[in-house]
Amino acid sequence: MSQYPSEAPVMEESLPAVLMRVVSELNEVADLVERIEPLIGELHPEAGQDDVAERMMVLQGIDLAVQKTRGLAEFISQVTAGMPGGWVVDVTTALNLVKLADMQKALGSGAGGPGHAQPLAKASGDFEAF
Repeated sequence: MSQYPSEAPVMEESLPAVLMRVVSELNEVADLVERIEPLIGELHPEAGQDDVAERMMVLQGIDLAVQKTRGLAEFISQVTAGMPGGWVVDVTTALNLVKLADMQKALGSGAGGPGHAQPLAKASGDFEAF
């Protein structure tokens, strides 16, 4: 008996190609977070001294998140560079766990490509009810 339902197609793809799509998504996350950072710094400019220290800690946390995300992308990119292109992986189950449709599409087929995400202004104003 197969571990996949018969109606679900198995999607075997080159492991290096899949990992490079993950790299692309990680870089997009870092870009989005980086674009939010200055906006948070501008919130409540009349805040007291205690609030300024707390805001600085938040900004440092955001900067750390960007650095970690970019570091993961660089790490995966370098590991992937040394992989044989013939290695394949079934991404069916992993894709089913991704909840964001745009990300699922980008990771599954690469159709989104770099920069496929919505601009920050649109992304922050629109939402999907779930």
